[in-house]
Amino acid sequence: MASLLDIRRANERFHTRAGWLDSHHSFSFSRHWDPKNTHFGLLLVSNDDVVAPGTGFETHPHQDMEIITWVLDGGLVHQDSEGHNGVIYPGLAQRMSAGTGILHSEKNDSWTLTGQPEHDDPVHFIQMWTIPDESGIRPGYEQLDINDELALGGWATLASGMPGHSNQRAIGIRQKHAALHVARIRPAETLEIVTAPFVHLFIARGSAELEGAGALATGDAVRVTGAEGQRVTGGPDGAEVLMWEMNAAISTA
Repeated sequence: MASLLDIRRANERFHTRAGWLDSHHSFSFSRHWDPKNTHFGLLLVSNDDVVAPGTGFETHPHQDMEIITWVLDGGLVHQDSEGHNGVIYPGLAQRMSAGTGILHSEKNDSWTLTGQPEHDDPVHFIQMWTIPDESGIRPGYEQLDINDELALGGWATLASGMPGHSNQRAIGIRQKHAALHVARIRPAETLEIVTAPFVHLFIARGSAELEGAGALATGDAVRVTGAEGQRVTGGPDGAEVLMWEMNAAISTA
């Protein structure tokens, strides 16, 4: 069966503007609801957030969710009820397992932890949520700097729960049917996407062209059902691309 490519343009996303927050949502989120756009595969949330300096998300709860944060620009301060805190920066992958319940905050106020001068730079990050394959687990946290892997070129596995990735240097997630890969594709460089039942490809910055889908700009996404290793080629300025590989989907029965 041929692959099905569903192209979602950046300007088609739900948009939340709250003064300190400029957020674009790939799926139904918060007050934005579309029963036909609640998830793809195992991916429930993919939010493209820009947070003003000195502001952010105050302490709030999560439960039974694997939450991956990937910073594009700036620094994001994470603090949670399990005692974890630190500054997430570009190239540092972060995963929080909400499990039985966790409280956390995310703010653009890195000087409060680093002691560096206060700045006026926004922080830009992508946050993605997937369901765990087991509910009621102990809350957890993991982070890993993969800048060296990214510099080698090609796809770097950012986070995975798939048994086949157990020997790769990546963050572990509690979802055995999902993995997240990232690449910083150089201009005119071509990579192949994975072969999987469900692939979510997101252009985090720059531009690219995906075989069968055509030109893609910053913020565009392609939902591929029955992916067969289609080629993606970097645009004139290259591209930073996030790719979810999923071997299962959320049951809606």
